[in-house]
Amino acid sequence: MTAGETVRGLLELTRPVNVIAASVLTFIGAFVAGGAASAPTAVATAVAATGLAVGAGNAINDYFDREIDRINQPDRPIPRGAVSPRGALAFSGLLFAGAVASAALLLPRLAILIAAVNLVALVAYTEVFKGLPGLGNALVAYLVGSTFLFGAAAVGNIGSAVVLFLLSAIATLTREVIKDVEDVEGDREEGLHTLPIAIGEWRSLAVAAGLLLAAVIASPVPFLRGDFGVAYLAVVVPADVVMLVAAYESFEDPTAGQSHLKYGMFLAALAFIVGRAAISVPMLG
Repeated sequence: MTAGETVRGLLELTRPVNVIAASVLTFIGAFVAGGAASAPTAVATAVAATGLAVGAGNAINDYFDREIDRINQPDRPIPRGAVSPRGALAFSGLLFAGAVASAALLLPRLAILIAAVNLVALVAYTEVFKGLPGLGNALVAYLVGSTFLFGAAAVGNIGSAVVLFLLSAIATLTREVIKDVEDVEGDREEGLHTLPIAIGEWRSLAVAAGLLLAAVIASPVPFLRGDFGVAYLAVVVPADVVMLVAAYESFEDPTAGQSHLKYGMFLAALAFIVGRAAISVPMLG
């Protein structure tokens, strides 16, 4: 392999799209907390630390999954020989070190604590939680939602992002369970022990839908507390409707259900952005 192919392989290990998406969520958390303009250094540090940590987590996931990937994903960097297993592990460690250093030097204690918990969770996911029914889904859901908390904690106002964290985490958990139902036949053939295989498809969907309903019921809290105005409510209500319809749809068509749920999640995140923006422009709120 040439140096260029190795560099390309290292970049692929990080899953750049996932890195960008997680970094954007961290920025949204900081924006919702009102710190995007007042604490730009902390926001930039949190965004960078998120990107480094997610890239490191994806790289170490490929390291642990390298034997499975030789069969199921032979085009990934390690199986095709672009990056050696030892090289992937060292690269992951380097990215983790960068995330830890940037967070420890420039961010508040609560943000450092969240970062530390997330780093441990990222390392433990593949080896410990991935094969446990429901727990692996829950850990993924926490990690997605915690990016909002991390961004808010970086600017010292985590309270504004708690509902966003809960709504995002539960919606992600619902989507992860629906995706497992969608993949149940293939997972069963591969010997995986997902939640639908453990307790049944219908029960899994019912649990996921119940959790989502609880999150939807909680979604008006920022409006009721006076944190955000009518502009927030005007966007979050349609988001709630889209997510509930998607959850109902998943009982008949898991593929369509999880796809449509994603749109509701994006709309819910937008509601918080609109709610925060409206504070600066009172005529919108």
